[in-house]
Amino acid sequence: MKKTFISIFVIISACVFAQVAIGKNSVTNSSVSLEFGMGNRGLLLPWVTSTGSVTGAVDGTMIYDITDKKVKYRKNGSWFDLSVDNTGIVDTTLQDALVEQTSAKTAVGVNAATDGTSGILVLTDTNKAMILPKVDSPHLNIINPAAGMIVYDTVKHQLAIFNGTVWSFWKP
Repeated sequence: MKKTFISIFVIISACVFAQVAIGKNSVTNSSVSLEFGMGNRGLLLPWVTSTGSVTGAVDGTMIYDITDKKVKYRKNGSWFDLSVDNTGIVDTTLQDALVEQTSAKTAVGVNAATDGTSGILVLTDTNKAMILPKVDSPHLNIINPAAGMIVYDTVKHQLAIFNGTVWSFWKP
């Protein structure tokens, strides 16, 4: 009961305040919709069987394709790879027995209650951003990364993406 109450409170708070901090007390500024705290943890992207199985994807969507073993994002209506290679390994037994809840969605932002964009986590603000988890040298400090993990490397000042085998680094 307590967990249910806390979950409902968090969702209502997200809709009312339009800003969410995870692993910390508050976001750093008013331009942030979602922000993660420091620590040796990353954001795990949704696993999909292929880009073709993703329906209703809009530009900005990010996924981990378990067929290609690559992290991909949608730009100008097409999928682009963010992983360096396709040697990734993913243990799908973690989710194979689970039943997908196709209506599952969490929306954060001022339009959260009315936004119709499909997705698992949708940031609805048009003037705010998400700050990824920040990790010093994730390839050294995240002990057991999962395929499809994404973080910001605070040492190299780069986006770091794990495909299940190797980390890829992207400089802005």
